[in-house]
Amino acid sequence: MRACRLLDTSRSGYYTAQMRRRRSRKMCPLGQRVQTVFEQSGRTYGSRRVREALRSDGVAVGRYRIRRLMREQALRPVWKRAFVVTTQRDATAPVVENHLDRQFQVSCPNEAWVTDITYVRTRTGWTYLAAVLDLFNRKVVGWSTARRIDAELACSALRMALQSRQPAPGLLVHSDQGCQYTSDAWRRLLAQHGARPSMSRRGNCWDNAVAERFFLNLKMERVWRRDYANHTEAARDITDYILGFYNERRVHSTLGYLSPNAYERKWTVKTPIEVSEIT
Repeated sequence: MRACRLLDTSRSGYYTAQMRRRRSRKMCPLGQRVQTVFEQSGRTYGSRRVREALRSDGVAVGRYRIRRLMREQALRPVWKRAFVVTTQRDATAPVVENHLDRQFQVSCPNEAWVTDITYVRTRTGWTYLAAVLDLFNRKVVGWSTARRIDAELACSALRMALQSRQPAPGLLVHSDQGCQYTSDAWRRLLAQHGARPSMSRRGNCWDNAVAERFFLNLKMERVWRRDYANHTEAARDITDYILGFYNERRVHSTLGYLSPNAYERKWTVKTPIEVSEIT
């Protein structure tokens, strides 16, 4: 056999190697589960999150075995570099103190929210996204998209959050010092609902790290993997990411590898609603 002569190997060794390659192509059941979880995440999960997703389904497996299975199947998240743009500040507008002070761990829902605005590229121009997250479970409780970046964009996202969550007076809402959050419309909306404003220090992104991290996840896991034709397509896909993946299925290490909705459901079971003794 010519191939054996060229490779300087025996015919039996050649066929043994061929059989070994055929056997290696057969995926084990665990490898199939790993691939399924990876695909369901939108091809964004690393080995840690794949492991926790499998554990939640009752499959106990070590991270290093998952890493090996992912490597064998070439399951590797691929992200693009970030495009960084900063918001504009109105130097004449009043600024409030940083009451949040990086206290990102809170004890119950609707105690403290964070909000910010980011930019999404489409083939017909920029789409702007404002989002509001509850620090308790990192859930996106309100969002809005528009072709213009103004106070109405920020207020629209906050109104959605207020209507859906109905927070009690005293809620802390933290933002940066962008002109949208120092506007009269923003301040009036907070006052109408008894919410307290808080603002990051100037040029300090770490003061609003939770909102910044959400936008980074959104872009790495969805936006940078798409080529949006227009604003409508971008807005629809962002909504799908928030409702269909981020809030419901994306696990967070901060939440003990639960999704925001699952974490809140777990808290609700542990914290029954108090009923008055007077009936």
